[in-house]
Amino acid sequence: MRSRWVHEHRFPDPVALAHALAGEVKVDLEEAVAARGTASLVLSGGRTPRRFLQQLSNEPLDWSRVWITLADERWVDIASEDSNERLVRETLLTGRAAAARFVGLKNPAPVPEAGAEWAWRALSRVPRPYDVVVLGMGEDGHTASLLPGSLALARALDVSAPPGTVGVHAVQVAHPRITLNLAALLDARRVILHIEGVSKWQAYQRALEGGSVAEMPVRAILQQKEVPVDVYWAP
Repeated sequence: MRSRWVHEHRFPDPVALAHALAGEVKVDLEEAVAARGTASLVLSGGRTPRRFLQQLSNEPLDWSRVWITLADERWVDIASEDSNERLVRETLLTGRAAAARFVGLKNPAPVPEAGAEWAWRALSRVPRPYDVVVLGMGEDGHTASLLPGSLALARALDVSAPPGTVGVHAVQVAHPRITLNLAALLDARRVILHIEGVSKWQAYQRALEGGSVAEMPVRAILQQKEVPVDVYWAP
């Protein structure tokens, strides 16, 4: 069941998607800077966004007025290949976009639960509502690090909670994580769900059918009626 809040954009291949998505995000950020003097962008990690981030790094924009942070992070050193911060620094914060102001989630705390408040204080510098939040989705229906079966999932999905960050442990992932909670992810002017591949499109279709949010947390994004969601997909 499609919500009038969800708009789909399909592309023939990931290259075409990356070009279109980078251009769209650039326009959103440009309009935010013109209207409010600053802009904020929340990004996701993993393999899927690499091409998009590389394309976005070359977009002409007053990047010095743009704040960037992450929807979630693995609790690993930023030098690790598993670090989302490392991905963003290597693919986006180069060239023109090197002037952007980046705030990461990883900090010296030994575990993400201990670092959650620290991370949220650091994020207080990033203007909210976020102008654009770009999320991914796993084949299991997770988005950000709202992971099915994780002990912190119910707390992270509680829309009555204030925006914040939550430490996450789940058996299906190699590293503990920190994630923006649902309230923070939806404290946004626009959410974009970026997915690639047939299997993820099928998972997205299952999520649209409705059902348990705990089973497929991305449903919390797709079913809400506060923030418009654009789905960008390529096979």
